Amino acid sequence: MNHNSDILQITLLGATGSIGRSTLDVISRHSERYKVYALTANTSVNAMAKLCLQWQPEFAVMSDSSSAEQLSTRLQQNDCATRVLSGEAGLLQVVESDIVNCVVAAIVGAAGLVPSLAAAKAGKRVLLANKEALVMSGKLFMDTVRENNAILMPVDSEHNAIFQCMPAELNQHRLTSSQSSVKMPDLSSNSGIERIWLTASGGPFRTWSAAQLHDVTPEQAVNHPNWDMGKKISVDSATLMNKGLELIEAYWLFDMDISKIDVVIHPQSIIHSMVTYNDGSVLAQLGNPDMRTPIAHSLAWPDRIDSGVEPLNIFDVAKLDFEKPDIKCFPCLRLCYEAVKTGGSATVVLNAANEIAVAAFLDGKIGFTDIARLIEQTLEQASISEDISSLDKILHADAAAREITVNRILNLH
Repeated sequence: MNHNSDILQITLLGATGSIGRSTLDVISRHSERYKVYALTANTSVNAMAKLCLQWQPEFAVMSDSSSAEQLSTRLQQNDCATRVLSGEAGLLQVVESDIVNCVVAAIVGAAGLVPSLAAAKAGKRVLLANKEALVMSGKLFMDTVRENNAILMPVDSEHNAIFQCMPAELNQHRLTSSQSSVKMPDLSSNSGIERIWLTASGGPFRTWSAAQLHDVTPEQAVNHPNWDMGKKISVDSATLMNKGLELIEAYWLFDMDISKIDVVIHPQSIIHSMVTYNDGSVLAQLGNPDMRTPIAHSLAWPDRIDSGVEPLNIFDVAKLDFEKPDIKCFPCLRLCYEAVKTGGSATVVLNAANEIAVAAFLDGKIGFTDIARLIEQTLEQASISEDISSLDKILHADAAAREITVNRILNLH
């Protein structure tokens, strides 16, 4: 197959999820700029088959060989030439390929760490929608980006908003500094940046009491008022863990002291985040709550392209509200601040415990308020390692924390 050098060849990790769908919608509007080289999914054979028939990528990757065989059979029956791979080896092949310019990292959870890190190591433009990659391997990931001349673009709406509110020359330096020994600019002195504000919708239970939260069902937790997201992220939003993970992500992305990153509840989800400067200015990025905006910005940066998102009508919005988060009712946010301050493998342990606890909640094995309790107990029980300088050490800490959380859930019953 011939490849036009002017067209960005894209590998989309997590094609069947909400970020994947939004990315493909943006790409569909700019066929002269972008081409889908590879699509990957977990086990959603039917959804993946439809995407392959529509987009005709060179490769499709499924998480296991059984799903890959099913997909391959379906594609052959429909005379689709897409080649099907499976497992981690397949993911790495479509991430590291010399043909690929851009990798959209939208696999949810710890499963996205290895291919996201590989994309950075291969020097690609990495559109990072997988926050766990930075939560688990912040320093390692950022060092890998700089050492390999990768371009790291934050896709989370909050981090993309912060990026847009940062000075252009600072972003240029941060994205193109090719040696890990190069000191990141001191934000507070050189750029006048004093504080970062991460906005949070507050989720579906923003006004609920602690007593009400005790009886939350999985159906209620996944029903987010503003955003269309997968089940795991929706539960994280309901516990405010999602905002805590974003807090950790911002700490690494923008090299900002954790004490200078604040979370503000903003129910309308119109202001996506803000940056305060030392002259009293507060810059904010506003827009309708639609992930196609940050995806389009990240794909085209430093250009701007049409995302398909309706322009914001501020007269329809009429008012914007702000509140402090209630960390007594939503302790996950406190646990994230504490994990950053603890350092070492604490954020790895926190993320692992949360993934296990959320899955147990969605399966009806534990209650909503048990999620934070299990995370805190796992952090107390786990051996927090200071050395997480390699992927192996990170994955070891992750596995150990998962085992602790699983055992604690079993003991509950």
